[in-house]
Amino acid sequence: MFLPSARLLQRVCRITYFMRDNCALCDNARAVLSNVWDKRPFEYTEINVMAPGQQKWKDVYEFDTPVIHVERRPATDGLETTTAARKLMHRFKEEQVRALMDEAEKDSPA
Repeated sequence: MFLPSARLLQRVCRITYFMRDNCALCDNARAVLSNVWDKRPFEYTEINVMAPGQQKWKDVYEFDTPVIHVERRPATDGLETTTAARKLMHRFKEEQVRALMDEAEKDSPA
């Protein structure tokens, strides 16, 4: 169980992870995100593009998973990610995720 820390409460990045079941690349990407989380927590949403109700994302990423969107956390919670977000696809490393987080945190709030 994760306990809130000062760092967790101050997180300003949101990562939306697009995946599918039975996907080795997706498993590797989840491990990368877990390692980043251990050093630098972020708001996290996971979307299985093949799940019922996810046709919008299936149409965009069905053949491209895993994909992550990295964005500045919005001032108003509940806003969905968009295809305009910064993204990494397929194989990515911790340092690439952190670099996108740095970019997103520099963005001025909407």
